Amino acid sequence: MSGYFGSEEQQRLQRQAEANADLITNTPGACQTGRTMGCDDPDKLGWDRITEFLDRDGICGFRLLSPEAADQIRARLLGQDYRFDAWDVFLAPRAAALAAAEAILARGLPDGLAELDRPTDPKSEYVTKIQVLMNAAGVVPFSGSLLVGALGPATTTVIGDRHGEIVAAAHCYLPHNAHSPYHRYAWGGLVAVLESKRGSGLGSYINARMIVSAFRDLDATHIYELVSATNVSSRKMVVASGLRLEPTLICGVVAAKKGARFTR
Repeated sequence: MSGYFGSEEQQRLQRQAEANADLITNTPGACQTGRTMGCDDPDKLGWDRITEFLDRDGICGFRLLSPEAADQIRARLLGQDYRFDAWDVFLAPRAAALAAAEAILARGLPDGLAELDRPTDPKSEYVTKIQVLMNAAGVVPFSGSLLVGALGPATTTVIGDRHGEIVAAAHCYLPHNAHSPYHRYAWGGLVAVLESKRGSGLGSYINARMIVSAFRDLDATHIYELVSATNVSSRKMVVASGLRLEPTLICGVVAAKKGARFTR
């Protein structure tokens, strides 16, 4: 398995997330954030464990926290060389998201484009091309193993042109373990469109296809996507897909103060 991608540091973090897959699955408060170690309940996971992740990796992801829990994390970071980068949570239950997404899919794809097979081999050239597309769109990809669902329920949807070249992709998976109240919530993201094809509605289509897959293939009860406050186009896209801003939840990454955000 594996199929790591990106900078040396990004690949190191991907290896850590994969090596700790069993811990993430079995530990209350832990969750699979794909690119780093992750937590969806700091009280359950414990700050000793979180500090261990930060000391070793210099980074830790957090999913579906209450604003109060996020404030507690920020308070703990005061005086340290870390910051908390946050993303807004857009969320929808099955019925609302499916209705909106299927309406988008009913419009069809532009001429000359078609849905391609989902990847199954994490080390394949096909997966590498998907990762290259995501990276070019400013999104740090997951490892090949995560993209193909080798480490847990996941699907990667792909669109190509008449020559079979990849022009758009997106991914969804179930990040939260059985100890979490969000166990059946799917995360959707890694939405990427070839630059020359942007503005044609492909982003909305691939996002909608990913949403349908989350419910039809992964049997999720809800889906959520993460969007930064300044990413206006992505916010419009996820709202059109039936998701709504959920102000009672926050996602984020604790990382070193110096340097850019880990992903867009």
